[in-house]
Amino acid sequence: MRTYVITGGTDGMGKGLGLHFLGRGDRVLAVASGAVKGARFLREAADLGAADRASFIQADLSTLAGMHKVIAEVAAVTDTVDGVVFGAQNFRSERQETADGFEYTFALAYLSRYVIGHGLFDALERAEAPVIMNIAGPGGLPGTIEWDDLQLRTGFRGMRAAMQSSRCIDLLGVAFAQRHPGARTRYVLYNPLVVRTAMADPLPTPHRILTKTWLLLAGQPVRKAIVPIAELIDHPPTEPVAAFRRRTRLALAGKDFDPERARRLDAITAELVDSRVTGG
Repeated sequence: MRTYVITGGTDGMGKGLGLHFLGRGDRVLAVASGAVKGARFLREAADLGAADRASFIQADLSTLAGMHKVIAEVAAVTDTVDGVVFGAQNFRSERQETADGFEYTFALAYLSRYVIGHGLFDALERAEAPVIMNIAGPGGLPGTIEWDDLQLRTGFRGMRAAMQSSRCIDLLGVAFAQRHPGARTRYVLYNPLVVRTAMADPLPTPHRILTKTWLLLAGQPVRKAIVPIAELIDHPPTEPVAAFRRRTRLALAGKDFDPERARRLDAITAELVDSRVTGG
C-alpha cells in the first residue's frame, strides 16, 4: 500500500487520481478547502470499500497556516509519503490578498507547492520510489515573472497572475533538485492541456459560459486525462526533474527552466516565507 497526498484532491483531476489510487488499494490524503466536497470524496471512497484508507484534510492553501497544517496532519498519520500531487488551482479575475499579504494566485498556485513540497521532503525520501507530481503548465502559454512586483500590485490581470505562477512553478521544479542534490525524490512538471474540470466556476458569468463550452468541446474527460499522470507517478523518470506536455517530454531549456533564475526565485521565496514566519 502506497500513500499519496493530493492537493485539490476533492475535485477534477486531483479527485480522479485519488479515487484511482484508492481503487487499487493505496492510501490517499486529499487536501482541499471545502468541507462539502471533502465529505463527498469520503463517501465515494467508502463506496469503493476504501473508507479506512481515505482521509480529508481541510485547509486553506492560500495561507501559510493552511500549508503548515497539511504538513503537520500528514506527519500525524504517516512518516512515509510515496507521492505528492499538486493540483490545487483557483482562478481569480480580481486581485485579492491573503492573510499573509500575498497575492492570492501566487500563494495558492505557487507558494503552497513550495512550502508543502519542501515540508514533506523527509517523508518522501523514506519511500521506495518517491515522486512529486506538479500539475501545472510547463510548455504552455507564455508568462512573465515580475521580479520587482511578484505580488502584482500594479497592472493585475487574472491571466497574468496565473501565467506568472505557472512560470514560477517551472523554476520551482528546477530549484527543488538544486536544493536537494542526490535526493531520491523525482520532481515531475506536468501540463495536461485542456481537461473537463470545474476550473471555470469562479469566472464571471459570460466568461464562465464560454469557458465551460470550450472545455466541453476541446477538453479530455478526467478519467482519460489522469492515465499518463498515474503512469508517471508509478514509474517516475530517472532524472531529478522532468517536464511533460501530456505524454510529450519537454526539454528543460530556455528561461523557463534556467538554473540561475531558479536559484534567484528560490532565494526570494525563502525570504518571503521567513519574513512572514518571523513577523518581518
